[in-house]
Amino acid sequence: GKKLGYTFNHRNLHNVSLGQGQEVVAEQALDLAAKEGHWVILQNIHLVAKWLSSLEKKLEQHSEGSHQDFRVFISAEPAPGPESHIIPQGILENSIKITSEAPTGMHANLHKALDNFSQDTLDMCSQEKEFRSILFALCYFHAVVAERRKFGPQGWNRSYPFSTGDLTISVSVLYNCLQASSKVPYDDLRYLVGEIMYGGHITDDWDRRLCRTYLEEFIKPEMLEGELCLAPGFPLPGNMDYNGYHQYIDDALPPESPYLYGLHPNAEIGFLTQRSERLLRTVLELQPRDSSAAQGAVGTREETVQALLEDMLEKLTDEFNMAELVAKVQERTPYAVVALQECERMNALTAEMRRSLAELELGLKGELTMTSDMETLQNSLFLDMVPESWVRRSYPSTASLGSWFADLLARISELEAWTRDFSLPSTLWLGGFFNPQSILTAVMQTTARRNKWPLDRMTLQCDVTKRSREDFASAPREGAYVHGLFLEGARWDAQTGTIADARLKELTPAMPVVFIKAIPDDKQDTRGLYPCPLYKTRQRGPTYVWTLNLKTKESPSKWVLAGVALLLQV
Repeated sequence: GKKLGYTFNHRNLHNVSLGQGQEVVAEQALDLAAKEGHWVILQNIHLVAKWLSSLEKKLEQHSEGSHQDFRVFISAEPAPGPESHIIPQGILENSIKITSEAPTGMHANLHKALDNFSQDTLDMCSQEKEFRSILFALCYFHAVVAERRKFGPQGWNRSYPFSTGDLTISVSVLYNCLQASSKVPYDDLRYLVGEIMYGGHITDDWDRRLCRTYLEEFIKPEMLEGELCLAPGFPLPGNMDYNGYHQYIDDALPPESPYLYGLHPNAEIGFLTQRSERLLRTVLELQPRDSSAAQGAVGTREETVQALLEDMLEKLTDEFNMAELVAKVQERTPYAVVALQECERMNALTAEMRRSLAELELGLKGELTMTSDMETLQNSLFLDMVPESWVRRSYPSTASLGSWFADLLARISELEAWTRDFSLPSTLWLGGFFNPQSILTAVMQTTARRNKWPLDRMTLQCDVTKRSREDFASAPREGAYVHGLFLEGARWDAQTGTIADARLKELTPAMPVVFIKAIPDDKQDTRGLYPCPLYKTRQRGPTYVWTLNLKTKESPSKWVLAGVALLLQV
């Protein structure tokens, strides 16, 4: 206060935390402070959106004639998106704005996690060595789970609001556990931290597995024997004082890299590439949309769209004749039912494509009035994006329109070949299905009927062959051969028949043909296997399809931390 020329003490400060009817208190504090030259702190104004217009008027009223020492400080949480920007423009224009940015990188995050404590915290537990070691491991765990978000779906399937409160409460739980027991209750600690404190935020089962695996790697008896590395080249420090831990981070923590999170360096290439693509897509969308501005070597905007829609209408084949196909089916086996369902879904999509493209063509010729839906379709075609009305009837995809349309034609071709006689193809393109789960379920149903096994006590066994699609002439007697899978976060070593570390810059190497067959639950041997999630796209999350067990010589936890997953399209 003195440096700023004010005489200030705590009696001159009015601190109001908004929400739960505190708006009246805030207005009274503002009136008094404006008269007496006090300071007012208004916290959490994002919780009182309806009152903000009254606050704006109140501040405007006190902008003239108030005491020269009168100051107002306002705080709010960052808005999740532009639609949540609720602070009035008048307040923003007349204020000095300061933002508190979250730290980036493991170095800054680990220091910030440790900043929540002090030397007094380290001294408060009777089991000093155990408490300090586990506290530092929890700080590293917190920094990892918070910063892993930057790697997108390979980091976490969904984004979670982990906060410093989760860390401080976890340390309180640690203190209580150690004070109540002479032995470290590792299992209890991992459960309380992983399933409740942090796990309470987590809604995805695979993310829960990741959180649990981190804690199994970081909090275990070896940590007290000096044999635990939190990351390659970063051993868990011994018993140090508070400043010693900060110094250890500066001296010993390796440079920022995906290795610090258990990920492969390819994960960084992947997320930087996706970020660049989003930036370039935004720049492309900012282009002027009037046809005169788009003139050049490739013609006007309308000419470009006209050529594209004519090409699409020409290449789109006729819809499947469902009556003929149903009549052709001699026995409605699970496989035949899947084929018919896929044809129906494809008809719904291609019918909408033909309708909307034909409508837009008439609009461009001036024979129909251009509607907002037609303009949206035109913009999507020009920007090489899959139109929204098609996406609603389509399958999940991250491809641009050109790649998506080529993929669509390939899917139609596969369905045409399959429905000629409804015999199962020699190898199935699993990524070519609207609903890949249906064909995997059909494999189980067919085996269950043939062997009279209960369907609810069966599972799928996955054997990776050493051959490619061209090497198969016919389908197997039981089960199915599947091609078109990709592995992200690792690669498949055909020589050893196991998962291996990915090669640099090979982000999603293709898998050989996979033989999938159904077996009873109790016949499955899970030793030396990594339960690998299968997703439709690199967005993961809601595109989950199935879990396939892949052979591994190394601990499955390595592949969990690396975010290894199978994908149907890249």
